[in-house]
Amino acid sequence: MLDDAHPGDVPILIDGLPMGFHAACPLTTSSGSRLGAFWLLDAGSRELDQAERGLLQDFADMAVAIVERDLAQGKLNDDASRLEENEKRLELAIAGSGTGVWDRDIQSGCIHYSAGWKAIIGYEESEITNRIEDSYTRVHPDDLAYVQATIQAHFNQETESYAVDHRIRCKDGSYKWISSRGKVVSRGGNGEPLRMIGTTTDITAIQALAEELQQTVDLVTSLTNEVPGLVFQHRLLPTGESFLSYASAGIADIYELTPQQVAASTGPIHAVIHPDDLEAYRASLHASAASLTPWHLEYRVELPRQGLRWRQGDARPRRLDDGSTLWHGFITDATERKRIEGELQEFATIDFLTQLPNRRHFVVRIEQELARIQRTDGRPAAVLTFDLDHFKAINDTWGHAMGDHALRCFAALLRDALQKHDFAGRIGGEEFAVVLPDASLETATRFARRVQHQIAETALLDGSQIVTLTVSVGIALMHATDLSADLSLLRSDGALYRAKERGRNRIECD
Repeated sequence: MLDDAHPGDVPILIDGLPMGFHAACPLTTSSGSRLGAFWLLDAGSRELDQAERGLLQDFADMAVAIVERDLAQGKLNDDASRLEENEKRLELAIAGSGTGVWDRDIQSGCIHYSAGWKAIIGYEESEITNRIEDSYTRVHPDDLAYVQATIQAHFNQETESYAVDHRIRCKDGSYKWISSRGKVVSRGGNGEPLRMIGTTTDITAIQALAEELQQTVDLVTSLTNEVPGLVFQHRLLPTGESFLSYASAGIADIYELTPQQVAASTGPIHAVIHPDDLEAYRASLHASAASLTPWHLEYRVELPRQGLRWRQGDARPRRLDDGSTLWHGFITDATERKRIEGELQEFATIDFLTQLPNRRHFVVRIEQELARIQRTDGRPAAVLTFDLDHFKAINDTWGHAMGDHALRCFAALLRDALQKHDFAGRIGGEEFAVVLPDASLETATRFARRVQHQIAETALLDGSQIVTLTVSVGIALMHATDLSADLSLLRSDGALYRAKERGRNRIECD
């Protein structure tokens, strides 16, 4: 608003002289800020016409424009200073990081390299051209096709950015590994790339470390693959899911699987574990995870090619930060060892000649039967002892081979006569014993008579000679009140002694 006044209204003195006229025009910026006012002063008294008022407003607008220009210039200078400072910081940061910057004019085929870029491969500022064709000659021949294909894919907008690690030839002829990253920053109307800016970092040391690490991994892998058995890393997640994060080549022999088949889940392993052992397998792993104690288990697997096999697993667990449990362990084929153990167990419990349980194992079985009777308060069991009559005479007359043959025949006869829960054993030279659970004296006597009848009908031939066998039998009952199984066996032996005393080929009961 233009404001004029007469001296009487607003007395103004300049150099002590009173002004007869003044007028003020406010100075307001385009943003609405008030800068002050533009004043017109006159010693005499006067009035401003419309044209003079417009001229005064123009002078005020010019003053505002000058002030705004100065302010803008000041801000521009401040921004330029800050930009220059930021550029210096960026330049120092790039120089300190061993990174070079490049700017490529794709249409002209020119590429500008920063001094830091040139320093990476040992060149001074003026020692390298800016032609893209020349840059490709420095790329290792084995990497060139890969580099060009990656760039072209980005030009074709198939990738968000260009990123490639490759070898580049230095000024001294050696090669360095570099990591080159860039992006097209401008394109033409048809999408054609015009300008691309990027960075290059020397990763030679990192690549050397990676190669050394890979060599170590390859060595460990080769060693574990040569070890008979499966070297593995088993991970159990808090959710209950589990998988083998590492499995050596031995998994092909141990489970007839590949590492890839168990990389996401141990389900394929569970599928080949014997159904009777699967629950124990799972429970042992969960117990190991809960207490962080070593895992050890012997279990069976059923494989398509190998059939039924034994496996032994051993591993040590540790807890990870996310709550997972990680085992490092080893699984071996225990089939042959289990077979040998079975044979040793058989040798320890079975009489070699007759293939019946020996005396020691028979005593264990009869003690177990007594414990069952006492635990269930069940019916007594019948204990029978058998002794081949005149066995010494057979050995003396026809030789020990015939005697052994007689023992084997009698053992086979006993074995065929037994029912599901009955058991027998050889407890002496020509003496055998049988236990019939839940049997009375009458039942046991009938059993003994059948055996006597069958052995009498079994003729042993030695050329034209016929060797006949008879057997004496003693029977006793084993009761829940017996302090030990030996007592019933002693009673049965006593009855057998009476049978032999009274003429042999007899049955006596206690």
